[in-house]
Amino acid sequence: MAADLAGNLLISVLREQDMNRLTPHMRVFEMRGGDILQKAGDVVHDTWFPCGAALAGFCVEMDEGSQIDVAVVGREGAIGGIVSNGDVPAFATAKVRFPGRFLRIKTAALEMAKVESLPMRHWFARYSDCLFAQVFQSSACNASHSTLQRAAKWLLAGMDRTSGTEIEMTQEQFAEMLGVGRPFVARVIARLRDDGVIATRRGTFRIVDEAGLRALSCSCTATISNHFDTVLHGIYPPG
Repeated sequence: MAADLAGNLLISVLREQDMNRLTPHMRVFEMRGGDILQKAGDVVHDTWFPCGAALAGFCVEMDEGSQIDVAVVGREGAIGGIVSNGDVPAFATAKVRFPGRFLRIKTAALEMAKVESLPMRHWFARYSDCLFAQVFQSSACNASHSTLQRAAKWLLAGMDRTSGTEIEMTQEQFAEMLGVGRPFVARVIARLRDDGVIATRRGTFRIVDEAGLRALSCSCTATISNHFDTVLHGIYPPG
């Protein structure tokens, strides 16, 4: 279990006594892409910590039925009742974007641990501030930046968390993350290929030119990374 806890940066830096409060309640799950961690409107009974290259996205459903990701959470964070005081309904659906290992703890057990440890409560409150900042920045990004810029941003977010150049994701999944139709995202992917920054094969994106991809991306990821570094130094995956 110690090795599993180390896979999530947010909890890996907790004090030993706080780790000991959480460990008996943690369970390890191997999750697949598309698995649902929580549904909008459901009471949040579980808190999930992605490990390693695993990634989840908070997606919000629009009036016409489409969904768009407003935040992604990897090994720097958590999904679920991280700062709430008791069971409350989820506003957004949380869906696994990159498969991998997740740690799960019942929200009630996490709440008890936070009651017993003021440093843990403060630490998770700081993370909440960072997650809100990411949602605010994402809202501004969706309103102000082109689909090409946002596509580059999400690919970089995936690369930073996988610590590699290959990202397992279908075009359908990518379109859902961006909140656009598949024909539109296909044109964006073709542009990125033509610019020589990515290569693709079925279900996989490969970053060929990281510097070129960063040049096409908006500055939103850097803005969030800087905020994380100020509030939770060393937690956000390096870009």
